[in-house]
Amino acid sequence: MPRSANRGAGKRGGIAPRVPQQRQSLQLQPQQPVAEGWKTGVHAYINCFNQAEVDQHSSVFDGLVADRDHLLRLDSRLERLRERELLRGVLSSRSETKAEIVRVNESVSETTVLLKLRIKRIMEQKNRSYTEERFEHERIWLARDGGSWAITRIEPVVSERRPRFGSSELSLLPEEDNGLADSSRRKARPPSAPFLNYDILPEIKHRAKQIYRRDLVAAYADRWWNDPNPAYENFEVNCTNYVSQCIFAGHAPMNYTGKRESGWWYQGRSGGREMWSYSWAVANALQSNLASGRNSGMRATVVESADQLQLGDVILYDWNGDYRFQHSTIVTAFDADGMPLVNANTVASRHRYWDYKDSYAWTERTRYRLYHIADQF
Repeated sequence: MPRSANRGAGKRGGIAPRVPQQRQSLQLQPQQPVAEGWKTGVHAYINCFNQAEVDQHSSVFDGLVADRDHLLRLDSRLERLRERELLRGVLSSRSETKAEIVRVNESVSETTVLLKLRIKRIMEQKNRSYTEERFEHERIWLARDGGSWAITRIEPVVSERRPRFGSSELSLLPEEDNGLADSSRRKARPPSAPFLNYDILPEIKHRAKQIYRRDLVAAYADRWWNDPNPAYENFEVNCTNYVSQCIFAGHAPMNYTGKRESGWWYQGRSGGREMWSYSWAVANALQSNLASGRNSGMRATVVESADQLQLGDVILYDWNGDYRFQHSTIVTAFDADGMPLVNANTVASRHRYWDYKDSYAWTERTRYRLYHIADQF
């Protein structure tokens, strides 16, 4: 159902005021029985969620959500978003939220619902616009209150980092093994082909230098940001696997060692399981590999500010400030000020502003490592 809201008069960052548009949609899995009462409450929540994305304030949930802890958490996130967009001179002129119910647990007095939210925002800056998209998961509790249902609790499922707000999300998402997938729990699929390390083949070791095709990186990232490429394993925590695929799509050479703890490689299926290096699939290991200062093969240098990054460059995120990097993204576009927009996986995101202050994973201790991938290999 289309909705509209006015964020107030006056100019902001040189952009003329307008009435932001909102739309929201609730998609229910047909095989699941749905009680009309709590379904109405979920519809109301999606409407308020989308309104909050436009207003950037949690007051729209007054009278609907009784979870004060979550409202404080949400307010903190929205305040960061307001401040950031004011400094950037950016206006979200339109917001659209769609929701899919992933799981429902019903009892006489309480219903819990795991929602998959897809948020799409049209951003305007200096007479230019771009589309930002991201997915989020939230679990909400609804309790019967007389003839209606009230939302008593909300937990964001923060997949970019280990759970912070409760352990319930672990029971709602597929089982994890140190953040990596176990192929034995996967559905059968065609085996992927191994990728050779041409540097170990003497007859072609001294081939001409390979250009890093940044345009191909961005094209691959936009093609597969929300669909796993069936040629690769899809990990439960998939951000670094996705980033490595993007880098490889730009013709970066693999460094195949056959040892998980060294090199940067994805071999494909061998002996009934997928083989890959930790640096291919684990954010902290990729950071260590990029920081190694190699003189050949896929390599990178640290830059000091985000505006120095180019298409196909990589950002690593340390949410706790302890130099253990937990998330990775790939640069796929730029805003009107030349600041990077990134794609990511696990929490699928497309053309999201690079600092991730709109994420529940972000903290005041967050550190970034900005890597410029070499232009030639």
